[in-house]
Amino acid sequence: MGNQMTEMLKGTLEGIVLAILSARPAYGYEITAQLRDKGFAEIAEGTIYALLVRIEQRGLVDVEKVPSEKGPPRKVYSINSNGREQLAEFWETWSFLAGRIEQLQQNITDTRIEGEK
Repeated sequence: MGNQMTEMLKGTLEGIVLAILSARPAYGYEITAQLRDKGFAEIAEGTIYALLVRIEQRGLVDVEKVPSEKGPPRKVYSINSNGREQLAEFWETWSFLAGRIEQLQQNITDTRIEGEK
């Protein structure tokens, strides 16, 4: 899957991260760990931190600095109302696209079966 998976993830990663944050606030490493636990092992931690900066700048999350036992304070991200609106739009778009792709796949499969008869 490699390169194709990477390209598809680029377009959906923001929505995926917002979905994770909709469950509960988290800091960057926690988000990366959750993604890896869900099978997204190829996502680099740096990718998540860059995305968090972007969604913070776009006003989709609130950030709180929380003291850390090791090192500097952690930035804990929580989704805000703008982020929830963006997430709702993401899910709507995802459902639309997934439905159309499944429909296309089914049509192609049906056409192949008809052609084999």
